Amino acid sequence: MSEEKIKKVQFCTCNDYDCPFNPVNHDQGCTPCIAKNLKAGETPSCFFNKLDPGKKEDRGEYLHKDFARIVMKLYED
Repeated sequence: MSEEKIKKVQFCTCNDYDCPFNPVNHDQGCTPCIAKNLKAGETPSCFFNKLDPGKKEDRGEYLHKDFARIVMKLYED
């Protein structure tokens, strides 16, 4: 992956550059990724990365329930 392409979308934390929905692979921004995830009942990896940048928590299949489980665990009183 070229540094130039990665720099175009510095905000994107997804490092799956083989994914056709990754913003480095087209000029449509996050829309294709979000649409794919909504259709599949999944949460985009950037949401997981924001909560758990070190990938310490099991992300399961990136389903909404997997994201909710991590949120609950990280924000327990």
